[in-house]
Amino acid sequence: MNPETLLLLGLSALAVVAAVRWVGEKTGLPGAALLPVIGILYAVLPGPNLELDPHIVLTFILPPLLYSAALDSSLLAIRNNLRIVIGLSVLLVLATAMLIGAGFALFVTGATLAAGVAVGAAAAPPDPVAALAVGRKVGLPPRLITIIQGEGLLNDATALTILNVAVAAAVNGHFSFPSAAGRFLLAAVGGTAVGVVVAFAVRLLRPIARDALLANAISLATPFIAYLAGEKLHVSGVLAVVVAGLIVGHDTPRSGTGASRLQTSAVWRLIDFVLEGLVFLLIGQQLPEVLRGLKQYSGGTIAIALAVSVGVTLLLRPVWLILTQAMHLLLRREDEGLHPREIAALSWAGTRGVISLAAVFTIPLTTDSGAAFPDRDLLLFCTFVVVLVTLVGQGLTFAPLVRLLKLRHNAVDEATMRNEARAAAVHAALDRLDDLEQDEPGERAEIESLRRKLQERLRRYQHRLDVLNSADSDELPVSERYEAGLRIRRLAIEAQREELLRRRDAGTLPDEALRRLERELDHEERVLPDRPA
Repeated sequence: MNPETLLLLGLSALAVVAAVRWVGEKTGLPGAALLPVIGILYAVLPGPNLELDPHIVLTFILPPLLYSAALDSSLLAIRNNLRIVIGLSVLLVLATAMLIGAGFALFVTGATLAAGVAVGAAAAPPDPVAALAVGRKVGLPPRLITIIQGEGLLNDATALTILNVAVAAAVNGHFSFPSAAGRFLLAAVGGTAVGVVVAFAVRLLRPIARDALLANAISLATPFIAYLAGEKLHVSGVLAVVVAGLIVGHDTPRSGTGASRLQTSAVWRLIDFVLEGLVFLLIGQQLPEVLRGLKQYSGGTIAIALAVSVGVTLLLRPVWLILTQAMHLLLRREDEGLHPREIAALSWAGTRGVISLAAVFTIPLTTDSGAAFPDRDLLLFCTFVVVLVTLVGQGLTFAPLVRLLKLRHNAVDEATMRNEARAAAVHAALDRLDDLEQDEPGERAEIESLRRKLQERLRRYQHRLDVLNSADSDELPVSERYEAGLRIRRLAIEAQREELLRRRDAGTLPDEALRRLERELDHEERVLPDRPA
C-alpha cells in the first residue's frame, strides 16, 4: 500500500471516528459499539483494507491507552476495592481461559486443551472503554466505575501471560502447571517492580522538567519505556505500564505544575480519542481475515466452538460475581460486597475489544514440528465473534440496563463534597494570608485585596452548599442565583474576548499577544461548570 493510499485511509478513518462521536453525542449511542459495525460494512466493500498487526497494537497502541487510563484512575480507590478487582482481573480471567480450554478439548472435534486455553485467554479480558463511556454518561456510581477501571487495567497482563504459556505448550507439545504458575508469578512480580522503578524515575525528573512541553514529552515516553523495559526483562510490560501510570497519576497533583497538568491532560484526551476510535474501527475490518480459513471446518464444529467461547464468556462472569458475593457474606464482609443491582451491571460490563483480537493474532502459524498450529483459523473466528457480540450487544444495551436498574450516583453528595473541599481550600489560603500579614507587614494592601477576592469566592461556595444541603432528592438543585452568576461570568469573558479580537483586527494587538491573553480567558472559562448550549 503506497503512502498516499495509507494517508487517505487514515484521514477517512479519522473522519468516521469524528462523525460517530457526533452521532453518539446526539443519540446517546456508544461509539465503541458503532465503529466495529462500520468497519465490517467497509470490509465487505471492494477497495484497500487494513489488516491488524498484533505486534503494532501491543507495542504502539496498548501502552499509551493503558497508561492514559491509569493516569485517570484512583490508586486509593482501586486499593480500597482490591479484592474485587483482583478477583475479576486475575482469577476470573484465569477461570475463563481454563473453562473455555476444557470446553474445546471436550466438545470441539480435534481441538487440544492448549489451543482452547489460548482462545480462552484472548477472549477473557474485558476492554472497559465502551462500558466506562456509557457508565459515566448515565451516572454509574463511582465505586462501580473504579471496579471496571481497575479490572480493565490489570486483566490484560493476566490474559497475555496465560496466552503465552498456552501457545508455548501448543507449540512444543509440553505443558507443566508448576512451570506455568512460576512464569505467571515472575511476570506479575517483575512487571510490578519495573513499573515502580519507571514511576520513581519520572518522579526524579519532575524537578528538572518544569517546562510544560518537556513534561509532556516525558509523559508521552513513559508508557513505551515501561513496556519495553518489561518486555526486555521477560516480565509483564503491560503490568509495568499500568503500575507506572497509577503511581505517576497519584503523584501528579503534588509534583506537577499547573501548566503541565493542563497540557498533559489535553494531550492524553486527544490520544485516547484518536487511538480508541481507530482500533474499534479496525476491529470490524478484520472480518475477511478471520473468515478466510473457515472453509476447512464443518458447520457443527464452528457452532460448538462458538457456543463454548461465547457461552462461557457471557455466563461465567455473572456466576463468578454471585459466588464471590456469597463468599463475602459468609466471611461477614458485607462492606466489601456488592448489591444485586451492582452485580447485574458489572455482569453486563464485560465488553471485549482490540486487545483480544491482537492477542489471538499473535498465535503462530506453525508449531516446533513444522505442523500448522491446531485450529488457528477457528480460534481467530471465535475470538472475533466474542468481541463483536460483547462490544455491540452489551455496548448498545448497557445504558438501558443501568437505567432500568436505577443505578445512579448521588449528584448532590458529590457536589457537596466538592464544594466543601473548595471552601476548605479557601480557608487554608486565608490562614496563609494571615501568616503573611504578620511576617510581611509591608505587603498589607496586596494581601487585603486578595483576601477580599477569596472571601467573595467563599461566600459563593457557602451559598452553593446551603442550596445543596436543602435539596430533597439526589438530583442537583437549580439555584437561580448560582446560574445567573455563571451566565454573567461567561458574558463578561465573552465581552473581553470580543474586545481582544477587535483590537487584533484593527492592528493594535499582535497575534502573539492575542493568543497569550486569550489563553488567560480560556483558563478562566475552563473552571466554570459545563452547561448545555
